[in-house]
Amino acid sequence: MSLVKSHSVGHGDMFYIKHNSDNFTIIDSFLDDDNKERILNELIKESEGKGIIRFISTHPDEDHICGLKYIDDKMKLLNFYCAKNDATKDEESIDFNRYCELRDSSKAFYLEEGCSRKWMNQDGNDVNGVHRGSSGINILWPNTNNKFYKEALQVAKEGGSPNNISVIIKYSLQGGVTILWMGDLETDFMENIKDDLSLPKVNILFAPHHGRDSGKVPKKLLEEMNPDVIIIGEAPEEHLNNYTGYNTIWQNDAEDILFDCVGSKVHIYASNNSYKASFLDDEKKNDYKYYLGTLNL
Repeated sequence: MSLVKSHSVGHGDMFYIKHNSDNFTIIDSFLDDDNKERILNELIKESEGKGIIRFISTHPDEDHICGLKYIDDKMKLLNFYCAKNDATKDEESIDFNRYCELRDSSKAFYLEEGCSRKWMNQDGNDVNGVHRGSSGINILWPNTNNKFYKEALQVAKEGGSPNNISVIIKYSLQGGVTILWMGDLETDFMENIKDDLSLPKVNILFAPHHGRDSGKVPKKLLEEMNPDVIIIGEAPEEHLNNYTGYNTIWQNDAEDILFDCVGSKVHIYASNNSYKASFLDDEKKNDYKYYLGTLNL
């Protein structure tokens, strides 16, 4: 069993994975004065007893790194994963400064297509000879030789948007769920790289750029992934794409979303008890609040 949670944080992204191994992964951050203590306490509680705690930054936009300094100060991050980059900003926040410190430190591990690391996607023994399983995380993008990606790196280096240096993260359980994150990749960029990108069948897709029209996944890539469920993130509704023809869960309405991944089933819960997802099977689960239904894979 593993737990994946998508926090409702307003117009930003924040996730964690409580793995069915000795791993705990935080993906992106968006904390403010209203939620930071509550979410941090949850991160500490859920990661208790895990030997490896990693933070993965999809890209250094403020709505994906807000609160990073707070998390690092409180949790003392030892494993920081990001794309290798030289992003700059005209106005540097305390969280961007902490991002740069971590990015350029010995704690950093640079993500690219097909990269490998204990215990991200390799089993292995620790320094005491204790065996630890992998987290089931693989990186599908970036291809650092791709010309469009190189251009995106240059834009970020010159202080422009870092959206298109976002990494694509796949989390999968053997015999179980496959979940994909795409950061804030933009539609035009995805159109440019689609022939240099190979994506698997996906059960749950977190729509890039919070589900905005500006991050609508091109048809070719959607057909490759054929997602069972697309999670539409938090953004002003007029900017969101409804991904017609696909099952969707809208975080604006569902609020916090929890995925309880057990074998070939994903039991899905939402903190808004009035939200409904009729495409899910009703297996009468009540392990968490509030049960939406089950995705049978």
